Amino acid sequence: MRAPIGQFDDATPAPDCLDTLTRPVADAVRQWHGSVPADQIVYVDTEPEWADTATFVEHYGKELLDRSANCVVVAGKRGGESTLAACVVLSTTRVDVNGAVRRQLGARKASFASMDTATGETGMEYGGITPIGLPADWPVLVDSAVVDLPYVLVGSGRRRGKLLVPGKAFAELPNAVVLEGLGVA
Repeated sequence: MRAPIGQFDDATPAPDCLDTLTRPVADAVRQWHGSVPADQIVYVDTEPEWADTATFVEHYGKELLDRSANCVVVAGKRGGESTLAACVVLSTTRVDVNGAVRRQLGARKASFASMDTATGETGMEYGGITPIGLPADWPVLVDSAVVDLPYVLVGSGRRRGKLLVPGKAFAELPNAVVLEGLGVA
């Protein structure tokens, strides 16, 4: 199969390679529902040492920079309560943690979750966290620019491999909230 974006040697519909994905991502693909069929989510095999965005686009094509998104885990705190959430923004932007995230979570303070918290709570590898397959009760905050793209390159749950996902599918994830200005330059 040819990948919908980018030039990859190995592209496979995600439902056809569940054993390649981490358990939470595979489970989410298995239980997928919504207007975007699961077979439109495509897994591309990539080198794990090239997983970080800057290195990735250097090896797989600079045109992917404007079509890539990062998924980061944040923690919002208010009183003694802490809420974990995921934020999905274009990789050319950064998450507005102290503005949009803090307000959306109703938190007094918001910050990036530690690596141990992010990987331990998601069951995914650091540098490969994806919004597909996150804990069911987490808010998934998605920048509107991500939803507007025909296809978006995002982590697969592991450092090896990426997912190519129709942008509108992010708005249909469990607990997804689409926000203007979540990603800032």
